Amino acid sequence: MYLIKTPYLIKKLTGKSVIWDFPKGKNQIFLTFDDGPIPELTPLILEILDTYQIKATFFCVGENVFKHSDLYNDILSKGHSVGNHTFNHLNGWKTKNEEYIENIKKAETFINSTLFRPPYGKININQINEVKKDYFTILWTVLSGDFDISLSKENCLQNVIENTTDGAIIVFHDNLKASERVLYALPRFIEHFLKLGFHFEAITNEILSEYKKSTI
Repeated sequence: MYLIKTPYLIKKLTGKSVIWDFPKGKNQIFLTFDDGPIPELTPLILEILDTYQIKATFFCVGENVFKHSDLYNDILSKGHSVGNHTFNHLNGWKTKNEEYIENIKKAETFINSTLFRPPYGKININQINEVKKDYFTILWTVLSGDFDISLSKENCLQNVIENTTDGAIIVFHDNLKASERVLYALPRFIEHFLKLGFHFEAITNEILSEYKKSTI
């Protein structure tokens, strides 16, 4: 069971400790991709983004960066931003706090970023408080569901189109399980919102600086 759109109450409960979306008013959408990089899918995602000349943010698993540093460098060379997604894709709810933080630090050896996203979105309050000393914890507004093998590619596209609004952070996945759905939905999603006058942004230090000013 998972929620496509994050309820307002959950956002309210986490306060300013995590970022679920960005302020409205600029017709911005923030595409993000979790779990990569992998040779079977990352180059195809990058090709789609290149086609539409847009930037995105890749939350990378440290182990994958270690194995495929060339793909990680490709992401950066194309002007996209990156974030830490732990070294071994750990579930914070099932991992001792010290082990969880150590795993993030291990990933930090390979991923140069102040952005962090907990795998599965599962992180406890003690972990959040420790992580925020060094990172901005980025969650999401809309979960595409592309990881769900029971979901059709058409419904995956419908999920993101129907729930995306100005300032939304969208999650797709850079893993094999999601391949069919993300490769179908991503270009159609981009085309839909470009026609509506939206533009796509990576999560950068400049974006985070503006965000901090808006929440003071």
